[in-house]
Amino acid sequence: MATAGMGLAIHFLVAFVVVSIFYVVSRRVPFLTKHPAVSGVCYGIGVYLVMYWFVLPMAFSTFRHRLANELLAVAIHISLIGLPTAFIVRRYSQPTEQS
Repeated sequence: MATAGMGLAIHFLVAFVVVSIFYVVSRRVPFLTKHPAVSGVCYGIGVYLVMYWFVLPMAFSTFRHRLANELLAVAIHISLIGLPTAFIVRRYSQPTEQS
């Protein structure tokens, strides 16, 4: 139970960091909130690339890429991470001042 609890806590920490990075960058790059569909898809792909090509191989030496898993993982990261993050940040962020 302790290991499962730690895994859950780490998962939520990573999710919080991923969303926080998008929010902070969106304050400096208005395109991210003006075009949430495009930025959400791109961000989902970016998060997938970081997780599956850097984090998982470093954490698990036996991690291997498989095409069927890769396509599903990309779709999940786009639809469940990138797009919701972009649309939620757009919905709840204040408009930036434009000169």
